[in-house]
Amino acid sequence: MNRVIVAGGAGFVGSSLALSIKRDHPDSDVIALDNLKRRGSELALERLRECGVGFAHGDIRCPEDLAAAGPCDLFLDCSAEPSVHAGYGGSPAYLINTNLLGTINGLEHARAHGAAFVLISTSRVYPIAPLRALPLAVSGDRLDLPADAAGPGWSRAGIAEDFPLAGPRSLYGATKLASEMLVEEYRAAYGLRTLVYRSGVLAGPWQMGKVDQGFMVLWASRHLYGGGLSYMGFGGHGHQVRDVLHVDDLYDILRLQLSDLERWDGSLFNVGGGAANSVSLRELSALCAKAAGRPLEIGGVAETRDADIPWYVTDCARVTAATGWRPTRSIERIVDDIARWLVDNRARLEPILR
Repeated sequence: MNRVIVAGGAGFVGSSLALSIKRDHPDSDVIALDNLKRRGSELALERLRECGVGFAHGDIRCPEDLAAAGPCDLFLDCSAEPSVHAGYGGSPAYLINTNLLGTINGLEHARAHGAAFVLISTSRVYPIAPLRALPLAVSGDRLDLPADAAGPGWSRAGIAEDFPLAGPRSLYGATKLASEMLVEEYRAAYGLRTLVYRSGVLAGPWQMGKVDQGFMVLWASRHLYGGGLSYMGFGGHGHQVRDVLHVDDLYDILRLQLSDLERWDGSLFNVGGGAANSVSLRELSALCAKAAGRPLEIGGVAETRDADIPWYVTDCARVTAATGWRPTRSIERIVDDIARWLVDNRARLEPILR
């Protein structure tokens, strides 16, 4: 990895991975390419510069911007319009051009320079209707599956890679699934070395959380800084569940596989927090209230939006069996890391996150 380009390199995931790669490979030239569209991404520039990560102000939608960034040995695609609600009620042009056309441009750049290609994909490639059809029931402050319930690609351990893919999955999910397929085709046609990660919810410090993406930071920041929150959808009770992965755990599996890429070339894995790191919104509220030292009154909106799902937990059995990797940072650790970051950087963050 003499030269690495991280597309979306000023975003939360991209900057975190770029900084970790530079830390572990100080002699490598690591370039973060970003269009700085998302508010707060400009705060990453100082951190990147201080750690020796270069910055290229460019847009993955534009092949000319990638060409200007120069050749690379590794192209890490973290660039995305990340909201699952993007395109509903309006044009999907930015979503499609960023997530799908951007992947094509990145693959072409990797092909032209003989670089390895890593795609950070998403659990939202799995279709909505079958996820909503799971036999969920309220158990305490969360939705859960019966202990012995199981079906094709699902069980109480979570959703596995062989969960059926037929059916709509959101415009966002469709762009990421199409990107995965293109990665596979480029590998077959041109011999690209590739890795694909279907990540669940990713979280940690320096994520600029919003209502439609980054709910861990959103929840913690509203508890600490003030502002309104609502449980949205599925009756408005806050029982819906997600598993959460610390971004440093994502780097751990990336580092492991890049260290022996010939062995792991072509792999596609679910990578998430798993059942042990799953949390409902009601449970998250309790964790955030503890971190903030005070509770927050939370409203409820019963109506469920088109792309919302009630329960998603990543079954990581395949990646654990193959590599030995498993998440090491608990949901409590994730909340504590976020809360500490919010307190230490309040002057800069509160105008963005409140």
